[in-house]
Amino acid sequence: MITDTRAVDPGRIGELAAARTRPAPLGSRRALIIAADHPARASLRAGEDPMAMADRADLLDRLCVALERPGVTGVLGTADILEDLLLLGALDDRHVFASMNRGGLAGAAFELDDRFTGYDVESIAMFGYQGGKMLLRIDLDDDRTAPTLAACARAVSDLADAGLVAMVEPFLSRRGEDGRLRNDLSVEAATTALTVAAALGHTSAYTWLKVPVIGDGGDDMARVLSATTLPALLLGGEVSADPDATYARWAKALRLPTVRGLVVGRSLLYPPGGDVAGAVDTAAGL
Repeated sequence: MITDTRAVDPGRIGELAAARTRPAPLGSRRALIIAADHPARASLRAGEDPMAMADRADLLDRLCVALERPGVTGVLGTADILEDLLLLGALDDRHVFASMNRGGLAGAAFELDDRFTGYDVESIAMFGYQGGKMLLRIDLDDDRTAPTLAACARAVSDLADAGLVAMVEPFLSRRGEDGRLRNDLSVEAATTALTVAAALGHTSAYTWLKVPVIGDGGDDMARVLSATTLPALLLGGEVSADPDATYARWAKALRLPTVRGLVVGRSLLYPPGGDVAGAVDTAAGL
């Protein structure tokens, strides 16, 4: 059905976006947003399966299960995935966040020069989505960081001018001896990344931060988040071999005063044992 509609009636996507039932504003309730923008950055791994997210029908099945669960408030994705979900009727009354910079392909030499190859502000507004998400990785030893910083700053300003939320996901990153880019999840690095992201653009009025859970989610996380007054959403991270420990960390961090919810992808879409509904319900229960 999806492919037939795309081939024969592509205008249907815009019609469905215009007719979509809009949710209450972000912040009016605790957020649980399902993230599915990984494939566009050539990041297909979930757990031990390096190609888990490559099966689009399977991914859509998992997304539809997650989006139907009580407590789930939204989804984050690229145009191909969000439009599939529109055609499946899965986006009514959900916050929709459009992924903007997916050009820093996983493992690429140019990974830090994270070009805006996805949505722009005009298209986010045209589709009636609630905001845009951007990834900001900062390597102080790599001058390819600078164009990504500048592009994210422009996007924050332009989204704010349109009255749309800018969801910024910041990390201090560095390359190891094997050449792979890794995020530094120490308290000092996470705090530094957060302070840089919070100051981007000509206003922070519409900026929300998407942040990793540091340590056990308690005192270390409180130290990180004490660096800003901006609303924060917790990043779910990789699929864990011990999901109960992950849920416990999330629960601690969710008690912090600036935290407004969770943005989780693979941890809920590809949980150990495969019970998507059960994993989502556990997260919603936090």
